[in-house]
Amino acid sequence: MTNYLIKIQEDTFSLTEKELDSLDIIPTGDSQYHALSDLKSYDIRVIQSDFPNKEITLEVNGNPYHLKLEDHLDQMVNKMGMLSTKSHQINQITAPMPGLIIDIMASVGEEVSKGTPLLVLSAMKMENIITSPGQGIIKQLEVKVNDAVVKGQILIEME
Repeated sequence: MTNYLIKIQEDTFSLTEKELDSLDIIPTGDSQYHALSDLKSYDIRVIQSDFPNKEITLEVNGNPYHLKLEDHLDQMVNKMGMLSTKSHQINQITAPMPGLIIDIMASVGEEVSKGTPLLVLSAMKMENIITSPGQGIIKQLEVKVNDAVVKGQILIEME
């Protein structure tokens, strides 16, 4: 059975697929949910999501929490030390999903490292911060604010 690690602030929790399936969570609006656990009620709102890096920021009963998710493949890669100190060179950033560019935080000539916020893509009524998956220098911005993009479209060229 697959275990998922969920890192919230400095705490780490492990959940199985069965435990995740048993959670009583229902949508109540755009990016809003209601959950019950151990007879306690939780109002949850998705603030930001970064799907490629499996990170999400939630507001639970008014308190913000940053979550980092790891599936079994992420855990194996970490255990083998494959991500330890290497950062890889990247050539381009592509859109992970269709949406609308609502903010660009990077500029041509800027040197970026892994995790540097580059732009904000609005998709499915959520704002997704697209971050750099590695290091590089921004060669060209292929989009501008208010551009509609399709999945896989090149957003930024790197060198």
